[in-house]
Amino acid sequence: MASFVKRCCCFEIPEDLVESVVFKCTSPNCCCGCCAPRYKRLVDSVFPRGVEDGLVKSNMEKLTFYVLSSPEKLDRVGEYLFQKVSRDIYRKKNGAVVIGVEAMDQLLQACHSQSLNLYVESFLRMVQKLLESPDPNFQILATQSFVRFASIEEDTPSYHRRYDFFVSKFASMCHNNASNDILRAEIRAAGIRGLKGVVRKTVSDELVENIWESSHMEKIIPSLLFNMEQGRKTLVKDENDAATENSGEDELDAPKLAENCMRDLVNKATFGHVRSIVKPVLYHFDVFELWVPNDFAVHTFRVIMFSIQSQYSYAVIETLMNHMEQHNNKSNAKIRTSMADVLAKIIDIAAGESVGPSVLEIVNAIVQHLQVSTKMEGVDGDEKAYREGLISALGEYVTHLPDYQKIEIMKFIMQKVPSRSESNRLLQNMLLKSLLMVGSKYSSTYLSTTFPLSFLQPLLTLSQDDDPELRLLVQNILHTLIDRRRNREKLLSPTLKLDNLDREPCTRTDILFVKKNGAEIFSSMFTSLEKTNNGIKNMNAVYTTAALFCVELFCEDTLFDFVRLIISFQDLAITSSVLNAAQKIHLHVIALSLFTLVAHLLPSLQDYCNKVTKGRREHAIHLLPPLKTRYEVYEPSDSQSIPDPCLIQQDQVFDVLKKEGIEPSSKPSYSFPRHSWVDAHMQSSTAPDLSSISVEVDSGASTPVGSSKQQAEETVMTVDSLKNVLNEPPEIRKELETQKRKDLSNTFKTAPFEDLVSKAAARSGNLQNKLSEIFTKMSVASSPTSASLEGNSTNRNNNSNSLTLSNHHHNHNHIGNKVQFPQIFQL
Repeated sequence: MASFVKRCCCFEIPEDLVESVVFKCTSPNCCCGCCAPRYKRLVDSVFPRGVEDGLVKSNMEKLTFYVLSSPEKLDRVGEYLFQKVSRDIYRKKNGAVVIGVEAMDQLLQACHSQSLNLYVESFLRMVQKLLESPDPNFQILATQSFVRFASIEEDTPSYHRRYDFFVSKFASMCHNNASNDILRAEIRAAGIRGLKGVVRKTVSDELVENIWESSHMEKIIPSLLFNMEQGRKTLVKDENDAATENSGEDELDAPKLAENCMRDLVNKATFGHVRSIVKPVLYHFDVFELWVPNDFAVHTFRVIMFSIQSQYSYAVIETLMNHMEQHNNKSNAKIRTSMADVLAKIIDIAAGESVGPSVLEIVNAIVQHLQVSTKMEGVDGDEKAYREGLISALGEYVTHLPDYQKIEIMKFIMQKVPSRSESNRLLQNMLLKSLLMVGSKYSSTYLSTTFPLSFLQPLLTLSQDDDPELRLLVQNILHTLIDRRRNREKLLSPTLKLDNLDREPCTRTDILFVKKNGAEIFSSMFTSLEKTNNGIKNMNAVYTTAALFCVELFCEDTLFDFVRLIISFQDLAITSSVLNAAQKIHLHVIALSLFTLVAHLLPSLQDYCNKVTKGRREHAIHLLPPLKTRYEVYEPSDSQSIPDPCLIQQDQVFDVLKKEGIEPSSKPSYSFPRHSWVDAHMQSSTAPDLSSISVEVDSGASTPVGSSKQQAEETVMTVDSLKNVLNEPPEIRKELETQKRKDLSNTFKTAPFEDLVSKAAARSGNLQNKLSEIFTKMSVASSPTSASLEGNSTNRNNNSNSLTLSNHHHNHNHIGNKVQFPQIFQL
């Protein structure tokens, strides 16, 4: 017994055993449990004798109480537990490893002291040790432990802690290719949960490691996309791509977990981090060729757009378009078309939050892509589909923008449309199609707001282009913007059946719009109809434009403007020498259809309209709708072959209006170019009212010479006359002015042609006589004979005259001009 005691390292045996005192061993390498520190004994006590019994809960409670009572011991407890778990992993004692991990988890959940950081270091080393193990069960166990740790909010951040290893390891687990399907799914799901835990732990604290660095995102994003793509056929599909239905994460498979993790990651991204997420997504699609087909790409970007903070959504659109720009030269049209389709399906989500310059930036990027596409050689069907995709994307984008931004976008696109050039035809067509798409999303309220001058004038200029397709596009744009009450479908082609037209009274704003811009708009339609390459589509389009303007803007103030427009169309068919027979017939049909519309809006003209229609049915049925591509030879189009009852007579229309108390204005707000004034009167059986000619009666050019001077001499300006002028009612003054205009108009109507010529000659003769008198005086003053005749009495005068003449010849008439110039103003 004594020898055994002597061999024990924990006791020293004195010579006198009975009288000796037992001293405790202080060696750190003591192998006896009774000599170990208390924290070690408490840690050892939580491990049962049989691992199948599990963690000893009573002893675990003692260990927890000890750690809470002595927080400074927590780091030592963690270090000791790590050593035991590492030793058990090496010895492949799986049950002991599970117990050790459970003990560390419970301590982690129970303790929140300031010394927790030191314990966490031991905990993460234990997790790393488990992840490095080739046993998949240990990897899953480590992931579960890490996820529990990630859910804990620490009181103090750890500046030195890094998660590089965990990001790499969890990402590799997401790509696991184990032969066992169940095990492979479990490992992938564990890897996704681990990545989600890393994101949750690092995003909440800006002082810890930056998870948004490209080195981390290039591992996290592809891992999530890989699992989403593997299970894309079973992904949850609903209208808004909303988050997966509430169910425990443990019950979700890897694709659904990956989608949820992607949503959480995107939702936590700030403006500066959006590109860190989107760029790896784009790179992943490029490398694995996932753009064609683009179902998964559309789903992924919709997940991103619905998860990101709304104020940052336009940054995703911008990044995608920048990526498309990189593919302009190196990718085929199918890939770019798929990208454009993805853009079209997600861009409307960003439109609601786009404000200020970001709107025009996106529109400008789309326009630039169109410009680059139009310059490519060897265009095929895929390239056309790419352009249509871009236009569709633009339309989807502007759908959710307010109307004032749509107007600015239309003005912006119009500025990008190149001038007339054969080399830019394709670009013009693409930009006008884009403009048409934007216009189709716009709701017009006031035409003056819809058509600012900076937008209307270039649009009308393009409506007179030589290309018929371009003119047709412009007319379609006008239809979209004019049609405020959805009457376009009822007026697509000339017709005499006008039912269920929706219209409202014309406002004062609309009347002012016609007075200000009506001349340019109607003249552009007139010029467009003069084009010899007009087909039926062009004719129908111009008719629709004129008809929509009439429906929207018709009132008593604009009545005569539309009547004159109709008569001008008919006169063009009669007087034109360049249009073919079919085009002239088309003009007659359009004129009658528009006049029928005016009569529908003003019933007092209905009887006369029916009379003209009846005459055409009896004598010229080919002048009735619809329009035809070809007409027979016996169907005439010139005025000599068309009977008078078949034509719209302007004087008869005005007579009908006068009976209704509507007087035509003597000064129309516009005038149309005519091919030949003489031909119009020689060929046409109609008698155009001379009041339709714009005459400025108040101008000096229309007043006979001397009349204004005589009036000034005859009228004596006195105080009484001024009082009479001021007190005179405005109605009387207007009647006098109207009477003066009528007298002048009657003079030009009834006076013989010789009298008009003589009056014009008299005016020009007076001016010619005055000019002749001036030039005669100048020539006389500068001639040598006049200088010699001034004086002949003395030689001194002769010498001075000769000196004056010599100086006159030397100075090239300057002296003579200086002497005689003041006399000119004395005439």
